[in-house]
Amino acid sequence: MDKDMLLFKVNNISNNMNEPKNNTDQNQGTELKGSNTIKDPNDWSTGEEPMTGAQQSYLKTLSDEAGEPFDENLSKAQASIRIDELQHKTGRGLDQD
Repeated sequence: MDKDMLLFKVNNISNNMNEPKNNTDQNQGTELKGSNTIKDPNDWSTGEEPMTGAQQSYLKTLSDEAGEPFDENLSKAQASIRIDELQHKTGRGLDQD
């Protein structure tokens, strides 16, 4: 596991510790395989805050690998959604079944 992924996972765990876990599919089948979200990012109480340093670093890495533009002004929720999208595009960071 590379440094960016490790920082992202550690930060994501610490940021989500206060978010309630939901074992039901609120997204009704729309959650992406390997998604690291426990709760819909649009429902996060801190989702409108600027993305974290770990999110920014990991998102920059994913954007570069995917050949996609990097937006440094995303919120935490927007960054989480974009990370999921780029993980699926690149195959990076997805759980291997």
